[in-house]
Order: sequence, then C-alpha cells, then structure tokens
Amino acid sequence: MIRRVQTGAYATPADHPVLQALILRPYPAVMGVLNVTPDSFSDGGQFLAPERALAQARRMVAEGADIIDIGAESTRPYGGAQPVSADEELERLRPILADIVSSAFPSPSTA
Repeated sequence: MIRRVQTGAYATPADHPVLQALILRPYPAVMGVLNVTPDSFSDGGQFLAPERALAQARRMVAEGADIIDIGAESTRPYGGAQPVSADEELERLRPILADIVSSAFPSPSTA
C-alpha cells in the first residue's frame, strides 16, 4: 500500500502521475545511485561538482534509470562514516537537485 508521506515542506502524494506510472508498469523500475559526498565508498567523491553530478544523472537516465537516489551522507558500510547534519545534506543537494529534476527528468510538456 502506498500512502502520503510528509517530509518538511514536501509531500509525496500516492496519486502523483509519475509514481503511478512506475507502479503500474508490468516490469520493475531501475534505480541509479548518485553520491554527492566527499567520502563516497563507491565512487570516491567524483560527483561533488554540480556539473559532474548533473552529467552523471543524465547518463544514468540515458542508460535506463527511472529513479535516481541522490545520497548526500555517506554510510560507508565498511566503517568510518562521518555523520553530517541535515543542513549539511541540504547544502550538498541544493546546487544540483532542481537541475537534475528539470534536466534529467523533463516534464512531458518540455520533453
């Protein structure tokens, strides 16, 4: 069951057309992971620069990603992750999030 999730000023409505399209497809969605952390264990922090992050997001979409999970805090599964504040995560996301959404996933009217 999908429900409305409220996070700060943002809500994810269960009836959003993009979400509904993903849920109703007869095949699984593909998710790409974009890490924007300086200590990323998987990519070594190579997508910190906004233009590199945007290029990588576009590449993932071109290669079939339906969803992009943008990580702004390292979890380092092998130890050594340094927790960051919500403000720091937002500072890492602010320079890229709007551009990734509008560029990598254009609205149907601009596609």
